[in-house]
Amino acid sequence: MNNPLVFTGNSFDRASHLRGDANWLAEQQQKSDSRWLPMHRLKALINLGEGAEICWRPYDEVKSFVEHNATVIFLGILEGVSHFAVDVSEMENPKTLPYERWGKFIDVRSISAQLNSHEAGVLAQARSMIAWHDNHKFCSVCGQPSKVQEAGYSRKCSSEDCNAPHFPRTDPVAIMMVVKDDKCLLGYGPHFPKEQYSALAGFIEPGETIEQGVRREIFEETGVQVGEVTYHSSQPWPYPSSLMIGCFAEALTEEITLDPKELADAGWFTKSEVQDMLAKSLTRETPRMSPPLAIAHQLAKAWAESD
Repeated sequence: MNNPLVFTGNSFDRASHLRGDANWLAEQQQKSDSRWLPMHRLKALINLGEGAEICWRPYDEVKSFVEHNATVIFLGILEGVSHFAVDVSEMENPKTLPYERWGKFIDVRSISAQLNSHEAGVLAQARSMIAWHDNHKFCSVCGQPSKVQEAGYSRKCSSEDCNAPHFPRTDPVAIMMVVKDDKCLLGYGPHFPKEQYSALAGFIEPGETIEQGVRREIFEETGVQVGEVTYHSSQPWPYPSSLMIGCFAEALTEEITLDPKELADAGWFTKSEVQDMLAKSLTRETPRMSPPLAIAHQLAKAWAESD
């Protein structure tokens, strides 16, 4: 059964032990059965035939980009076949690319929920990795250009005097259903659609545990104090590269004091109210929950359907 959390179903063998083998990678790239995902300015090539799916292409169709030093990411192996992503953004207008005959470059957020669980997870991997390379072309130690290494999973400073290595990072974000008795605490930010409620969330800071980050964020945003924190599930969120860590948090207090920089509104809701908001997330009526692709929706659903 598919995990309802979008981006969590990637089933590739990432074969990290082979990323440093340049000869093996070159051989795999050029094999007739290798499969390539072209990405244009972080949009993925999608086939919109009978159902949406990644429009994988053979090496011959991406060869010119690979030979001109486009960013290449080794995604992994599935059923003996190596899969790669390649950034084709050097083409100003994607309509000049041959791929338009088979698919269309589409924003990852807008298409992911229509893909199967594995392919949505693949898009999270490809988008996050290419976005990281886009933003790390220069060494953060000395400022010199850096070069792609290890099949896309690191960069190295080009200066022989520096040679600093750089590795992709994932930002941990706590997202939490705050509950007290038969109610839960939901809110929405100043830039959210009006009355589209979500679980509270915030980045975990250096030196913090998940539990400490949950308690701090809830108190900072609403003034509500929290005791026990329990883990529920996690979700990669490739905008640009976060890991949403879903938790339940037991509230010790109920009075809400909003931080207006973080929240436009927050309130306590019963299970019946949340069930109604979950249904409205599909019809776009208000008040509603975040859409089903978001972990906030799934956390709210798990709580509303619990005994």
